[in-house]
Order: sequence, then structure tokens, then C-alpha cells
Amino acid sequence: MNKKIGFIGLGRMGRNMVLNLLSKKYKVIVYNRDIEKVKEMEKEGAIGAYSLEELVNKLGKEKIIIMMITAGKPIDEVISGLSGFLSKGDILIDGGNSFYEDSVRRYELLNKKGINYLDMGTSGGLEGARNGACLTIGGEKNSFDKIEFLFRDLATKNGYAYLGDSGSGHFAKMIHNGIEYSLLESYAEGFELLAKSKYKFNYSDVSKVWSNGSVIRSWITELAERVFRKNPELKDIKGVIGGGETGSWAYNFAKKTGADADCLKHAIEKRKESEKKQSFGTKLIALLRNEFGGHEVKK
Repeated sequence: MNKKIGFIGLGRMGRNMVLNLLSKKYKVIVYNRDIEKVKEMEKEGAIGAYSLEELVNKLGKEKIIIMMITAGKPIDEVISGLSGFLSKGDILIDGGNSFYEDSVRRYELLNKKGINYLDMGTSGGLEGARNGACLTIGGEKNSFDKIEFLFRDLATKNGYAYLGDSGSGHFAKMIHNGIEYSLLESYAEGFELLAKSKYKFNYSDVSKVWSNGSVIRSWITELAERVFRKNPELKDIKGVIGGGETGSWAYNFAKKTGADADCLKHAIEKRKESEKKQSFGTKLIALLRNEFGGHEVKK
């Protein structure tokens, strides 16, 4: 079992995943373009690398590298920078929110060089990254089997699965995020209806009760209780909802296949509208996204 792991990307999610691995006695070699983040993780027990070449050299044979960086061009740039240093049989994992067709393209590119590429959809927010995430993995089964111990250690109990061919892990995460958009919008509309009623509800109490035994209980209602304890009336924030890319990918796939996605369409539209018009509901979604993912809340 190779418990030496390379890790590229030390943002909110990446940092917490590294801390998770360190707590399980992994040797983690970390790299980030911002060298101050590398230095911060060295203080936590990680081994710093200040270039991609240094990271690869410190890993030795049978290299396993996780990337937790922004989807799109940054992934391609890192792969381009790494590929000259990687060898046949090495395993590269993309744990970010990449578009699944991009993951398939990268898999095919690296496969020609004998480099194994796995796409890992990662959910659970910052708490999940630190204490056990939800992981959906796609790519070659042999590569997954070889390092299944790593996914088991990164995930919460029963929180990971191999889903199939390249792209399947990120495709599942894309659909997951589409569901997330719709659920957040549904809860936001419910609480806004409470706010518009003649009653003076304690929203934290409502959230707590709904989190215990109700049909609509979920982690979102637990986070809502947390939000309302901190800010009972959702004051002093704008309520602009950020994000939107992964949900839009899911909606575009629905349009292409003729699948129903009316809830998702509405949720995406509300996010766009929130740039100009905010409400109690959009404020709640903004604060919920901050709770689970550390996303910015505009004041």
C-alpha cells in the first residue's frame, strides 16, 4: 500500500482533503502556485514542493497524484506540465468539478502514454473534505482497484463508489450538483413563504424540527438551522447567488436528451436573477452555500 500521495491545489477543498490524509498517516507532497499555501501546509505536516517536477521527484515510483484545482484550462495546464515527468503506470486523479467530456478527452490523451487518469466527483463541502467526503469515481477499473484504499480513506463511511468508464464520476457529480441547485431553491422558496406569512417564526427552530423526523429532513435543513442561529433575519447581506456552471452543464444535457429538468431550469434562472434582484430566499441560498462550501457571501 503506497501511502505517499502527491496533491496539487490547496484551496478550501484541497487544504481540507490534505488535512484528512495527514490525519490518516499519509505522506502528502503538496504543490500550489501560491507558495504561501505550500508553506502553510508544511506547518501542518505536509511535504512541500515548489514545482511540479519537484513534486513528482519526491513521490518516487508508483506515483499517485490528486488534483483539486479549477476546472477547464488550469487542469490542462497542470497535465501538460506534469506529463513529461510521469511514467507508465502512474495514476492522476482529478477531484474537481470538471466537465465529464473534458475528463474523457484527458483520459484518452494520457492513456496513450500509459498514464492512468481517474475522474473523481467530490461532494460534502468543506466538512466532507476534512472528515470524509462523498466520492464518485470513473476510469479504468484496474486503476481504481489498485488505489481503492485511498478513496476509502478520503470518503465518509459508504461514501465512495466506482461508477464505470472514464467521465462517469464527473458526470454523476454534474447531475448531483443539478439536484443540489433544485433542492436549495426549493428550501429557499419554503422559507420565503414562512417569512411572508403573518406569523413571527423562529426559523432556527423550524429548521431544527424539520431536521428531526420530517419527510423533508436533510443536511440542508441542518445547515439552515446553523445559518438562522447566526443571522436570524438574514440581515446585512446582498443575497447574490454565485456558481452556476455545473448546474448549467446538467441542464444542457437534459435539453440535449429531452429529459425533464424544469426544477433545475427554474433554479438556474433564479441564480441569474439574483445578480439584480435579491430576496429572503436568495439570501438563504447564498448563506447555505457559504456554510457547506465556503463560497463568498456579498455584503
